[in-house]
Amino acid sequence: MRIDSHQHFWNYHPVKDAWISDDMKVIQQDFLPDDLLPLLEKNNIDGCVVIQADQSEEETHFLLELAAENHFVKGVVGWVDFRSEDIAERLGYFSQFEKLKGFRHIVQGESEDDFLLRDDFCNGIAQLEKYNFTYDLLILPKHLSVAAEFVKRFPKQNFVIDHLAKPNFKEGHFTEWETGIKELTTHKNVVCKLSGMVTEADWINWKQEDFSYCLDVLVANFGIDRLLFGSDWPVSLLAASYDESCSIIGKYFSDFSQEEQRKIWGGNAVKFYNL
Repeated sequence: MRIDSHQHFWNYHPVKDAWISDDMKVIQQDFLPDDLLPLLEKNNIDGCVVIQADQSEEETHFLLELAAENHFVKGVVGWVDFRSEDIAERLGYFSQFEKLKGFRHIVQGESEDDFLLRDDFCNGIAQLEKYNFTYDLLILPKHLSVAAEFVKRFPKQNFVIDHLAKPNFKEGHFTEWETGIKELTTHKNVVCKLSGMVTEADWINWKQEDFSYCLDVLVANFGIDRLLFGSDWPVSLLAASYDESCSIIGKYFSDFSQEEQRKIWGGNAVKFYNL
């Protein structure tokens, strides 16, 4: 089964979605399952995992409703307040939803570079394993060393890095990123999504070869079994069509074996998210 492991849906609202600035007008609109399905079908993708974009439980319910109405939405990664004193109760409540696979917090937007190590946040993360929930790490290169310390605390918890941890494709400065990635890959409970690359590159003038070095690093350190394709649609539309996002991965892995390509395109996502 071919799976897009990372995409979003939203009913656009200028206040709720204030992160979508005026230089992102192409995504200042609604994006819903009926918009995505033709793109999946065109690219022979069987299903997707939808990821939260708003930090509210209302967002989690919104995505679960869409998943219930659309069979091709195979999983949901929602949001819950891990810092809440009621986190145990909230996770117990959300465990009833079969399509809810895990959670994410927008750590890249937090002012504290060591946010992941907060005691209250870690208390919440420690309770995910009980329900077999995954956790998506949305971080920047500067957070990688902290993330390595963070995941070390939870050796039985499954983590996935979103968007390669956003290396600086525009300037090609990868030293901090590569050092951090190599440290993280020593923790076998961490995998990585091959997603969100075009929006970290020059939106107008990116080229296929811009991504080769970082993909080389990921393959060499994570190995094929710990990498997942994701489109980051519709955010990716800032720089590329859905077809182009697929093509970047397709071209890079074209010389890999059919079994290796099968894992990248969905096998690993099915395993990680228990789809």
